[in-house]
Amino acid sequence: MLPVPIHIPTDSTYADPGSNCTTPKTASTVLDKEETEGSVLDYTERSQDTHRNDTRLPKRQSFPNDKLTKAEMRVEQFIRDNEFPTAHKELIRCVALCRIIHGDFHWRLAEAFANLAYGYLTYKGLPAQAKQHAESAKSILLRGVDMTKSSKEKRGILGTLVTIYYTLGMAHLMENNGREAHISLQKVEKIVEELEELQEKESVTGKISEKDIALALGRACLIQNKSSSAMNYFERAAELVVSSEGDSSPELVSIYRDMAKAEQKRKRHDQAIQHLLQAHSICQSVYKPLSVDAAQTGLLLAKAYAAPGSSDYSEMAEKYFTESLGVYRTVLGPDDPQTLTACVEFSKWLIQNGNTQEAYKMLHQAVGLGVEYNETVSEMLSIMGSICLADGKISKGYRLLKKCLEIQVAVDGSQHSKSRATQNLLSTLQKSGAVGD
Repeated sequence: MLPVPIHIPTDSTYADPGSNCTTPKTASTVLDKEETEGSVLDYTERSQDTHRNDTRLPKRQSFPNDKLTKAEMRVEQFIRDNEFPTAHKELIRCVALCRIIHGDFHWRLAEAFANLAYGYLTYKGLPAQAKQHAESAKSILLRGVDMTKSSKEKRGILGTLVTIYYTLGMAHLMENNGREAHISLQKVEKIVEELEELQEKESVTGKISEKDIALALGRACLIQNKSSSAMNYFERAAELVVSSEGDSSPELVSIYRDMAKAEQKRKRHDQAIQHLLQAHSICQSVYKPLSVDAAQTGLLLAKAYAAPGSSDYSEMAEKYFTESLGVYRTVLGPDDPQTLTACVEFSKWLIQNGNTQEAYKMLHQAVGLGVEYNETVSEMLSIMGSICLADGKISKGYRLLKKCLEIQVAVDGSQHSKSRATQNLLSTLQKSGAVGD
């Protein structure tokens, strides 16, 4: 029989209308979220009909096998060379070849779709496509895969399940859906427990580590405002990094930042500052003081010192605001969006502390550089306009706010809440007679 047409499915339907075989129910209990108790791999219900998936291909069809092997090797090489778009094309090729070789219901096809989904997530940053192909992989396993009880097969299916659920979890995180992300990532945890029973934890997947899983779970908890649980996962992730790479690993920077967020949500500002100091120290050591990474952690430190609102921290807040803005200007230039964002944050803190004229001067200098208009620039103009209005400079404030509105409408549209708020303020000023038409 000729193979069915090759395509990359856009839904989770894989029925072969020309096949009368019965599909086994090997992995369906794992994938059903209502049946989370018991073994991740329940192989007790198997079909005796194995003619489709376990039938060995005749020698005349060995060519697709060779092409698949070479495609998989190219994927690994392109990833090592950071040639991600080319690697992604090879992942698509692997799906097509797996379908020719193994058919519609084999776990190897599910594995290929899972890898493609992970590629969409990691190399392209497209969560919707990542979820689509991860669901396709899951659908194949839900329909039942015909396997033996060998450890090699079990490791393969475990690796596929890890990739599927981790990809789904991270895709939901990218879409800020903490609850769905948590559900998928908890399944990954359960699969890892099953793997520990096989004593094969480290060999499941080279793409996803225990640290990745702990960090993702922490972020899922953080989105759901479960700060204590998030801290537990972040601490676990930090322990894993320190044990394998030392306490100066660059990977700790993002973890310490996340730990600071969790502590800030719990109103534990001193602890948040300590985590950010650790992150900043690593950045200055690894990336050097004049680096974007050091500027970013410096800005976070400044905001952390400013958060408590205590005068005891004012000196440190100003120190890190000044240092961070200076590094941004030096490394990226004065008109870079990140530099302008740091300028806005610094100005807000200055206004909070009563230094409105210093804030206005800083913003005026930044806007006067001929920067490209964007959302950050509109915010700068809004702040400047508000300062002018507060000082009684109504006409000047009106002109600044009018320019701010033009940018807001161009960027967000006239019906956006920010645009409407600015328009209402301008209308009020016009009706008051303080400015001309």
